[in-house]
Amino acid sequence: MSAEAELYKELGALTKARDKWKESIPYVSSLLNHESRKIQAKALWLLGEMGLASPPDVRTAVPAIASFLNKPVPLLRERALNAMGRIGRGDFHLIEPYWREMFRLASDEDAGVRLSFIWASENIATNTPDIYENEMPVFAKLLADADEKVRMEAPEIFRVLGRRRPEFIRPFVEELLRISETDCSRVVRIHCQGAIKAVSSAPAIRK
Repeated sequence: MSAEAELYKELGALTKARDKWKESIPYVSSLLNHESRKIQAKALWLLGEMGLASPPDVRTAVPAIASFLNKPVPLLRERALNAMGRIGRGDFHLIEPYWREMFRLASDEDAGVRLSFIWASENIATNTPDIYENEMPVFAKLLADADEKVRMEAPEIFRVLGRRRPEFIRPFVEELLRISETDCSRVVRIHCQGAIKAVSSAPAIRK
């Protein structure tokens, strides 16, 4: 087994050993400088999970994680978004300086990056929904993305916010309904129906 494969396996084992996360954060953070993109990507993912579990412990790693939003390798941009989303779900203030920069990746040339942008936004919106009040047109555009997997994911943030801030989503219900009846993907149609249901079942007054 190669050194890269051994290290990747080690990180896989660490992913399951949550009791060792806190003491391992400096080590995992150091792997962001590893020569292997595969190792960098795994480290980004793991730091995101560690950050969700205990946000303050990854505070010093956030700037390095955010720097990967600008990397030329799509996988690294994906994993950086994933990590920012998980950390931001735990404590939005830790990633707030980079939140606006994440929106640039909503129109990334790589479909996997666009999907990860949506997924990260869902995570952040779970606990910090109000910041998305004026951002929904960005996600509405992704409902019509050329990539089917992106279209599958896009309705999910409408569902997440529909439960928490239905007033943000109501202007888009007509479009969600249209897509739920016309998209060629069954999963896209189902997810749009789920978003509509979330809005219709949510209380009319913000809690």
